[in-house]
Amino acid sequence: MPQMADDRRSDQPADATSLEPFSDALLDPDLPTPKGIVGPKGKKAAKRFNVYRNNVTVGLVGALADIFPAVHRLVGDEFFRAMARIYVQTEQPSSPLLFRYGAGFPAFLKTFEPVAKLTYLPDVARIERAWLDAYHAADTPVMDPADLGAIAPEDLADQRFITHPATFVVRSNFAAVSIFAANRAGKDLSGIDPLIAEDGLITRREFDVEIRQLPAGAAAFLQALAGGATLGEAAGSAVEQSEDFDLAAAIAAMLEAGAFSALASGKIDEKGQ
Repeated sequence: MPQMADDRRSDQPADATSLEPFSDALLDPDLPTPKGIVGPKGKKAAKRFNVYRNNVTVGLVGALADIFPAVHRLVGDEFFRAMARIYVQTEQPSSPLLFRYGAGFPAFLKTFEPVAKLTYLPDVARIERAWLDAYHAADTPVMDPADLGAIAPEDLADQRFITHPATFVVRSNFAAVSIFAANRAGKDLSGIDPLIAEDGLITRREFDVEIRQLPAGAAAFLQALAGGATLGEAAGSAVEQSEDFDLAAAIAAMLEAGAFSALASGKIDEKGQ
């Protein structure tokens, strides 16, 4: 590994600004070797740095393939890795945990012209990102349906809920949920109309992440609850978006999925806490 020459005390923390040229060059092969990079005995380290730079890029490309396996399979391995190399130049890791990398990948796909015809691809990537975040979310007990059953009927509309950390709602103008599910199950996409809008609920009650396709109005309902709305307010938002909204079915589905961890007392914030 190349070394960075530095005459400062070894116990002095590096200034973030001084490391920017190094980190920028590490992800951009068109940039020269940063000043101060030397090999053993002070020799030039351009070749060593290029090898290290390539290893970093290969590692990040591999991480993206692991994080977005459905996107990987949909576009093919060779194309995905070439596309991922371009993306790696636009986003540096913000955490030493590689599973957190790629937060901007769905947005990148929206602007990447070679996949413009795959209009559903960015939303499939959003589902995959949410799926992984749900997998790594905090272990929190899900809400006991009996807690809601104990509320007097006249008080139900005023109830608020605390969102489970592993709960994510993804809304799409395309059949992203069906495409994601079929791809992960190893099925082909025949019979799926990609232009049909779908909403998905991603949860993890215990160890396994699950995704459910939501009926009309349910996504608006769950998002309103997660944003701190009361049950009555959330139901109103759902009806505004869809006259076919079924409140009883939506409540049953959210309890079965474990979308919330508890009832809340008083007003809660937009994070559902």
